[in-house]
Amino acid sequence: MNRCCATEAPVGLKFVDCGRGGLVRFECSNPSDFRIEADGVVYAARSIEHSTLPASPLLIKASDTITQQQWVAQVRLKPSTHSSQNRYSIEIAFPSRNMDSQLKRMKRDWVIPPINVPENSRGPFPQELVRIRSDHDKNRSLRYSVTGPGADQPPNGIFIIDPISGELSVNKPLDREHISNFHLRAHAVDLNGNQVENPIDIVINVIDMNDNRPEFTHQIWNGTVPEGSKPGTFVMTVTSVDKDDPKTANGMLRYKILSQNPESPTSNMFTINNKTGGIITVAAGLDREKVPQYTLIIQATDMEGNPMYGLSNTATAVIRITDVNDNPPEFTAETFFGEVPENRVNVIVANLTVTDKDQPNTPAWNAVYKITGGDPTGRFSVPTDPTTNEGLVTVVKPIDYEISRTYVLTVEARNEVPLARGIHSPRQSTATVSIRVIDVNESPYFEPNPKLIKLEEGMMPESTLTTFTAQDPDRFMQQSIRYSKLSDPANWLKIDPNTGRITTIAILDRESPFVKNSLYNATFMASDNGVPPASGTGTLQIYLLDINDNAPKPEPNAINITALDGDLNPNAGPFAFELAHRPSDVRRNWTITRVSGDYAQVSLKIGFLESGIYELPIIITDSGNLPMSNTSYLRIKVCQCDINGDCTDQQHIMAAGLGTGAIISILLCIIILLILVLMFVVWMKRRDKERQAKQLLIDPEDDVRDNILKYDEEGGGEEDQDYDLSQLQQPDTIEPDAIKPVGIRRLDERPLHPEPQYPMRSAAPHPGDIGDFINEGLKAADNDPTAPPYDSLLVFDYEGSGSTAGSLSSLNSSSSGGDQDYDYLNDWGPRFRKLADMYGGSDD
Repeated sequence: MNRCCATEAPVGLKFVDCGRGGLVRFECSNPSDFRIEADGVVYAARSIEHSTLPASPLLIKASDTITQQQWVAQVRLKPSTHSSQNRYSIEIAFPSRNMDSQLKRMKRDWVIPPINVPENSRGPFPQELVRIRSDHDKNRSLRYSVTGPGADQPPNGIFIIDPISGELSVNKPLDREHISNFHLRAHAVDLNGNQVENPIDIVINVIDMNDNRPEFTHQIWNGTVPEGSKPGTFVMTVTSVDKDDPKTANGMLRYKILSQNPESPTSNMFTINNKTGGIITVAAGLDREKVPQYTLIIQATDMEGNPMYGLSNTATAVIRITDVNDNPPEFTAETFFGEVPENRVNVIVANLTVTDKDQPNTPAWNAVYKITGGDPTGRFSVPTDPTTNEGLVTVVKPIDYEISRTYVLTVEARNEVPLARGIHSPRQSTATVSIRVIDVNESPYFEPNPKLIKLEEGMMPESTLTTFTAQDPDRFMQQSIRYSKLSDPANWLKIDPNTGRITTIAILDRESPFVKNSLYNATFMASDNGVPPASGTGTLQIYLLDINDNAPKPEPNAINITALDGDLNPNAGPFAFELAHRPSDVRRNWTITRVSGDYAQVSLKIGFLESGIYELPIIITDSGNLPMSNTSYLRIKVCQCDINGDCTDQQHIMAAGLGTGAIISILLCIIILLILVLMFVVWMKRRDKERQAKQLLIDPEDDVRDNILKYDEEGGGEEDQDYDLSQLQQPDTIEPDAIKPVGIRRLDERPLHPEPQYPMRSAAPHPGDIGDFINEGLKAADNDPTAPPYDSLLVFDYEGSGSTAGSLSSLNSSSSGGDQDYDYLNDWGPRFRKLADMYGGSDD
């Protein structure tokens, strides 16, 4: 410990150990007048008057019990010059030398102990606190000063020091709640301003006074406690604060309950922990239905609750009693009545009302109803109306008047949560409900419905099938029943309105489109004469046994398919066949019928379908314990068929993608083209005839030629028949195809088809063999597979474009014309008659 400190105690001084943890032992030099305790507090051992003040200073020695280090301080008591009371100022001086040879040398630093100043002092001011003195003031004059907050820093002027005497004083009252302590620094300098002592810190603690009342953090406190709680049940905690020092009695608070309202069932239902403010119950009997809320006035007092010196404040505690299910629901009547027509459901028969003292719209108040007797078949239920808490007796299954005319139900009411412990349901929680059933006219019913009969098809008209009668459930009403027909798709049947006897009016045909799977369904109605009338319907199913009344014929629109499975029974057949759901037009256009366990038949479902190739997805499922399915695609070609079941040529064209409109358009174009070609050929022939006629009508004088063209004569005499007949067989030797103009064909040429290979002759035949040659060519053309299927010109051989005969010598000379006989030209017509006159006439 480098330095020791002294503080003012309630009756003396206090030395602190500077943090040595109680290892410092204190000794006093004047134990008869002063004593020092182990905690460092110096007390006066007797009353000390001004005249009896010791002249010598009081020496206080402190020793460290571990290091044996020692310190010594001097304490001088002086009467205060600023107080009329017996106050003594404290002067602390440190010796400048060792007190004895055994003491270690002390440092020359001077130490001011912490100073305690009560707050709210009334003066007079300035009020002396302590005198500061340095050992150097014996040799020279010194000047003292203090610095820090409260001196030369804000708040300024609270503390002042006499520069010569070193008396430190407070200049105004202090407020601990504003500033609890001040830290000042004292300085000692000589007249030249030189520092003679190191600056020392002065701590001034403001002693608390009880000048603040307790303040509750809330003026109104809210708490809850369940009704029926046992004594000692915690309710809530109230708290208050006091600005005074909580380490002193000024800030130590105590709580108490001043009043309780209402004072029922007792005036002290609650108590409060005077230190913590916790409120608990101290008496039994909390009943929400009697007292739903308590109001307590709570008081907090400081000075540890001393009513004489302590300051107090109050707050309000509101304790709400929460509900528990300590009141069961009770019916307002012992018996309730209601009525309901028979065969009606979801009808409210009666309203059951209850009372419950618990808090409304809570689980302890909400009622739940249960039927405990009188309804073995469960025809009634009792739901709860959430608004009124009433029980609504409701019919949930039809009631038959002919079976039971009245019902007596036993209904029990409970809450959604169980009753509190020790509470039992009273007799009023159970009631009786008496229900009367009202008889109404019920519809007749057929039994059995549907009714199935089996008979062979082909029954003749006026044959009796069966009697289909209905029963009237109204046994207590005298009513009659009449029958009529509602549905008879094929109009085969009639029913007797009184007896229900059904007879035929047409031949029954199992193959009729109105028969599905050999079953024909007809519906009949039975009506009574009640008020109001009631009616019921029944279905008659006629199973028609097949007879051999149809010859076999092919099915034009059906295809059989077969399913195969590599597994063995029972993991194979029988199979289930089904069309896939996607695309949607599959089931709309097609249908599949299971023929047997392994076979099924796919057929068209509609009357017409566009031609083309269709792929039908078919799902096939086996009969395994865990069935397996497979989707196969069946390719089906749809086309128009002839009587043999084959697709027609026209349909082939349509299957290739041509519609009916396209085919008609193509046919029209072909017909128009043929008409144009025919008109062109007719025009060419007419033009050729006109040209020939013009040549025959040329006047002889205008004819510059000197020969006669003869069209019906192949030659003159034998001298003119030296033709090369081989050209009739091989015309290409004279005029090959290579010299023909491109794109031009002779009129007598065959159409552009592959030329048949006819037999060739190496040499010209004898003229008598030309007929045989032509017949062979005709026979070859008839047997030619490449010949077109229509009439056309057949080229048997080609004569060539030129003639090797030269000029017609018999007509070339005019001198020999007279030797010719041209009279035969008169037989050829008018035009040739003129030629006969020109060449065969006389010289005239």
